[in-house]
Amino acid sequence: MKYLKITSGARFLLVLALVLLGLSPEAARAQTTISLDSAEALTLRRHPRLRQSDREIEEQRALKRGSFAPANPDFLFFAPTGEMWAPGVAQTIDLPNVYRRQRQVAQAGITLAERNREVNRAGVLRDTRLAYLSLQFAEAQVRQLTYQDSLFQALRVATERLFAAGEVTSLQRISTDAEARQVTVQLQQATEDRRAAQHRLGLLLGQPMAILTTSTDLRRSGPELAQTGSALLGSLPAEDSSALVRSPTLAAATQNVALSQSGISLVRARRTPAVTVGYQNQAFENSAIRYRFQFGVSVPIWFWTYRAQLQAATARSQAAGYQLQTQRLELNTQYQQVLADTRKFSTSLGYYEQTGVAQSRAIISQSQRLFRAGEISYLVLIQSLDQAFTIQNTYLTTIRDYRQALIELNYLRGA
Repeated sequence: MKYLKITSGARFLLVLALVLLGLSPEAARAQTTISLDSAEALTLRRHPRLRQSDREIEEQRALKRGSFAPANPDFLFFAPTGEMWAPGVAQTIDLPNVYRRQRQVAQAGITLAERNREVNRAGVLRDTRLAYLSLQFAEAQVRQLTYQDSLFQALRVATERLFAAGEVTSLQRISTDAEARQVTVQLQQATEDRRAAQHRLGLLLGQPMAILTTSTDLRRSGPELAQTGSALLGSLPAEDSSALVRSPTLAAATQNVALSQSGISLVRARRTPAVTVGYQNQAFENSAIRYRFQFGVSVPIWFWTYRAQLQAATARSQAAGYQLQTQRLELNTQYQQVLADTRKFSTSLGYYEQTGVAQSRAIISQSQRLFRAGEISYLVLIQSLDQAFTIQNTYLTTIRDYRQALIELNYLRGA
């Protein structure tokens, strides 16, 4: 089979054609557009942290099936009459309360593993939403800076012509060139940020080599975000304890307390006597009935062992209680901080939606028109464009920060 070779000249023409079409060789690769819902579904299906949680639940369920675990039987050889060796067997069985407590501990372990899976699920969803938001922000920045770069490049070309005609000074020419180059560097940085965000989201989705694009423009989501964010803030309860009642992290810490308390009950149950049953040779060789049952009681006389186990279980339960208090305190602190950030960004977004964005567009159009009419100086034009683009970039950052705060807020609330 013959393979088609691409000469260096043909390769150059191909790259040039892609550039003229507004594409790079990397952008010519197939891109995958994915929605947030699809990203969340893929992550929940493929993330190893959730698979680990499933195996941990299976482990606890297997332990529960073995909660009825009597001691191994003793197979003995002894000579009751001193004339011959005879085999026998003895079995020690705890009282039913012990096995019931063991089953309760196993069930508490299953519930804790399930609670931990909910914590991991919430964490995976939060990571996916943040990664998706990071890609949306990077894409919006690339679009914004591409427009900004094209405008400054056109202004740079015009300035070169005016300088050649002697209509602008050397300082104005240098200033325009510096502004244009600065925007170009920012665009290159934003492009790298987009590539990194694509890779980060691809890792979560199990597609690290895919070129991912989001299905929603972050800038266009501003009005909807303002409405949904305001509705959420208006529906939140006044007290932190009520807002965090569905927190998976708090539920896991609470279940850990229940597990430790069931461990105390198990230690206490094991301090009770156990029953021993045996079947052994207890007669002479010529006796009509040589093998007989024997019964006994296993007495827990090594009291210091059980006392130490009880002390350890009690200390473990107290530590779990303090861990729950610490977790509640940390969650309340994080909730208050995130809630304050959400309200702050809500106010900022309202300003940009109502006033800021419209003003920035008006500044860009009017400054160019007035400069062409000779009504404003070259310096005023540059300053006006910088001011307008600063407003638009801050608007994008505000949307990003607001969405990020809402993601953290819903994570803490277990929503």
